[in-house]
Amino acid sequence: MNIAVAQSGGPTCAINASLVGVFKESLKEPEIDAIFGSVNGIEGMIENHLIDLKTMIFTNEDMELLRQTPSTVLGSCRYKLPDWHEDESVYKRILRTMQQRQIGAFFYIGGNDSMDTVQKLSAYFAEQEIDIKIIGIPKTIDNDLCVTDHTPGFGSAAKYVATTMQEIIRDSSVYSIPSVTIVEVMGRHAGWLTASSAVLHGLGEAAPHLIYVPEADFSLEKFMKDVRQEMAKHKAVIVAVSEGIEVPEGVQSGVVDNFGHKYLSGIGSYLERAVRAEIGCKVRSIELNVMQRCSSHLCSRTDIDESEAIGSAGVRCALRGETGKVMVFRRLNDMPYTVTIETADAKEVANREKALPREYINAAGNNITDQALGYFMPLIQGELVIQMNHGVPAHFTIQESLLK
Repeated sequence: MNIAVAQSGGPTCAINASLVGVFKESLKEPEIDAIFGSVNGIEGMIENHLIDLKTMIFTNEDMELLRQTPSTVLGSCRYKLPDWHEDESVYKRILRTMQQRQIGAFFYIGGNDSMDTVQKLSAYFAEQEIDIKIIGIPKTIDNDLCVTDHTPGFGSAAKYVATTMQEIIRDSSVYSIPSVTIVEVMGRHAGWLTASSAVLHGLGEAAPHLIYVPEADFSLEKFMKDVRQEMAKHKAVIVAVSEGIEVPEGVQSGVVDNFGHKYLSGIGSYLERAVRAEIGCKVRSIELNVMQRCSSHLCSRTDIDESEAIGSAGVRCALRGETGKVMVFRRLNDMPYTVTIETADAKEVANREKALPREYINAAGNNITDQALGYFMPLIQGELVIQMNHGVPAHFTIQESLLK
């Protein structure tokens, strides 16, 4: 049989490593012939826009280069499949592509919304008694997928956030005047990534002095009180804040994507203006934006290795005859760090979000407890030997004409 693989949702440093896992494992299996890449996620399956990955990836060096390349080499999408009971036309187009290409298994690398596609497509094929396996390979820097201990992409993003925060601490400490620096971190409803900045506390840093996540109540009045208290103790106060904390209407754009998720940003600049108006000290806000999900030069080797491994495990899962499954990590131990790769039903993962545990948040709701450090620390360990090209990291790319 032939197989197809696609990538969806927001880019990460590790999503291409999972693609390598699917590709490399498929090369080992004599029953798998062509390995197709679907361009722009499920949209490629709908439009029959596939490329033969064996004509793109030739050597182990190609695979290693792809492993260190950030973002989605096949392109991405945020396409929401309709309920097939209400509109079956899209499903028929996907099926037509699969039958024409003799595809017996489809692997979708993505986050919460991508697992919705896995669940719907596998349920449709089961109802129609069509023997095509559908497997979800997780990824998201938000780390908010249910069932799995953590998600591919999160460890590298957490490593970047902690490293950048540490550099901001050094930069902010050089002047004699009091200052406040507010660092806005991604995280729509879950504060995992913002909370991961607390690993610096385990390395002897007092900062970030304040950490705000969506799982804790937030008010501007309490925030100002917290900042003043920290300014009494520290010359340069560093604040980590999740983009998804509760703020007044109008601070964010209000624009939503196909899944109804709001595009969030602006909380940092909102708090900067508030501090300047009420306290009057030197203040700046820094929005980490896409850098936190695409800075592969600072990726976690643990994250990259695990991301490849979970892609490989997805292929083995399909060849065992399973479908409608999402591959997940189960942590066995923090020290020494040990995980296994298992499966979960897609319906247990799709359209659900895993919140930061309450015990990871301090009683005041403005910082992260030491209990969280044992969870975060193993995920940021190790470095790749990055292949360079004239002083900058080399990237694997596919000809743009093939992706159009």
